Amino acid sequence: MANGMADLFRRLTTGVHVIGVAHGNLRNAFTASSVSMVSYRPLLVALSINPEHASYAILKSGRVFSINVLRADQQASAEHFGTQSGRAVDKLSSVQWRAGRTGAPLLPDALAYFDCQTVTDIEAGDHRLVVGQVVDGAVLDPDGQPLLYAATGNLDGSADLYPTDFRGLEQVRCRP
Repeated sequence: MANGMADLFRRLTTGVHVIGVAHGNLRNAFTASSVSMVSYRPLLVALSINPEHASYAILKSGRVFSINVLRADQQASAEHFGTQSGRAVDKLSSVQWRAGRTGAPLLPDALAYFDCQTVTDIEAGDHRLVVGQVVDGAVLDPDGQPLLYAATGNLDGSADLYPTDFRGLEQVRCRP
């Protein structure tokens, strides 16, 4: 990979997920790797999303989302949900899915899923950090292995988004 900064950040071990969002009859899904557990009590998870993303408006209005954990052999699903805009294509129309308890789309062929209700949504640089309480979930393939972000190469095109080095970067001001 030509961009050393992208190579550095790909070393943060994370899986690849399809995030499903819903509001009323509107549904969409997109590929994401910026997902993590936040709390045990209550069970909270967080995801990062660009507010310009087609799914963000649905997520903001509906306040529900699913995290579908992809298996190592599901690179094609990562590409399907990650390389086309939900504004132009109904990405769910060509795949099997069902509505979860919250109404968010669940993929039955995923490794596992988490069904979540949004509890907070905060600005985080050029993205939004959305925290959700897990209200349902299951392991669907106990023997499967997760698809790792580092294995997807530059599928998300992020190599062009990183700065080339740490000099001159804007500093985040922390509030107490």
